[in-house]
Amino acid sequence: MSAANTETQAPVLEMRNISKTFASTKALTNVSLTVYPGEVHALMGENGAGKSTLMKVLSGAYVADPGGAVLVDGKPIVSGDPIKAKANGIAVIYQELSLAPNLTVAQNMFLGAEPSRYGVVDQAAARARVEPILKQLGINFGPSQLVATLSLGERQMVEIARALTTNARIIVMDEPTTSLTSRETERLFEVIAGLKARGIAIIYISHRMEEIYALADRVSVLRDSAYVGTLEREELSAHRLVSMMVGRDLSTFYKKEHRAPVQAAKTVLSVKDVGDGRRVLGCSFDARAGEVLGIAGLVGSGRTELARLVFGADPKTAGTVSLEGRELAISGPRDAMDAGIAYLTEDRKGLGLFLDMTINENINIGVISRDAGPGGILNFATARERATRAIKSLSIRTSSASINVGALSGGNQQKALIARLLETKPKVIIFDEPTRGVDVGAKSEIYRIIDELAQAGIAIVVISSDLPEIIGIADRVLVMREGRIAGEVLAAPEQPISQEAIMAFSTGSASKVA
Repeated sequence: MSAANTETQAPVLEMRNISKTFASTKALTNVSLTVYPGEVHALMGENGAGKSTLMKVLSGAYVADPGGAVLVDGKPIVSGDPIKAKANGIAVIYQELSLAPNLTVAQNMFLGAEPSRYGVVDQAAARARVEPILKQLGINFGPSQLVATLSLGERQMVEIARALTTNARIIVMDEPTTSLTSRETERLFEVIAGLKARGIAIIYISHRMEEIYALADRVSVLRDSAYVGTLEREELSAHRLVSMMVGRDLSTFYKKEHRAPVQAAKTVLSVKDVGDGRRVLGCSFDARAGEVLGIAGLVGSGRTELARLVFGADPKTAGTVSLEGRELAISGPRDAMDAGIAYLTEDRKGLGLFLDMTINENINIGVISRDAGPGGILNFATARERATRAIKSLSIRTSSASINVGALSGGNQQKALIARLLETKPKVIIFDEPTRGVDVGAKSEIYRIIDELAQAGIAIVVISSDLPEIIGIADRVLVMREGRIAGEVLAAPEQPISQEAIMAFSTGSASKVA
């Protein structure tokens, strides 16, 4: 969709001067948004910028403050009424999917609005109505399939299909690819293109720049609960978007003030011929003090699997891991941590944090035994001081260390997890997808933390699927392909690390070290 199309079409949705106040907190201030039929309109901003609040006003979950209006096809709709919002063709697919896994696809799609006959749910009628919608979306499972048996990508398709059963004309997708594989993401993009061709408007919320470039016709940006501006597709650039979102220039985004160590610098971590015989096949590398070593590669190349073998989270069948010249006997993560190796998992919610515990407890849980006094009694004052110090040092945004970590934004959760790792006094830290699911402001802060750790002489290993991120922070990059290290890309003043060099090794089109 071009700027010319927006001039000739009437908008399907207008949100005019929307404000929302919670007690004394202004969550939205006079925010306006215009969306046209058949466009993908991206909505971007840091966590806390007001995106979710705006969408909850749109869906009827929140009542907007007086003075604003939501119009569909030029007609105002009642604020704070989810049923009327749905009747007006508005559907929201949240980041945390809201399906019932113990029910079938058809049952989920009509949950709460089941077709009935003589007071009894008509399952045959439900299936008959679902089948053509699944066919339209190119879905290869049937209406009788249990949702519990579907992948996350397939469940995402069920959410979209459910929106279409309500004849939705405006579909909001909130971070829809967070848990999808690359193939599932491609399939989602194909479905979005099909919806767009049918004149359905998509409001797409994402922190991933590459998705915005691939999909968006226009991008609107919120910052500090207010509308900043809208860019047409031809105006999009990382520089402009980041400047609008965080209010500062892109040149300060990636922090790289540490000095890359010379080749002869002290080797802290040495990995020799490590493998598991299946996903990782004889990998060797060294990480030096004060260095940020990147590990890149396509999904399935073995990056995370290699990190888990080094950390002892999975058993290796071959090879050795040495720290400062001493070979380690690692039978599990505790051995690695005691030796001085820390690992930040890519799945902070599932494998990293205890979401129903406080920030204080999460930061201290790895070192709580240090606080035990006579008779094993814990010194809780020391633990509180440690958490308070970490919150200040890492700029974790919270009013109290006693708040559950699950209530924090993704970026602040990540910083709380980093704080826990730092309390173990590591000599090596392996960061696996350190900025996944966090906003651009939190990304910049995490890059600052990584840079400061390198300045302190810690050996840093960063695994990332985000090539600009790897290039922006790494001193050199190892590239994995099919379970092996395919090559190394070095940074040099006359030849900085390039995406092309990394992709050449990732795809097998390069045969020598760059």
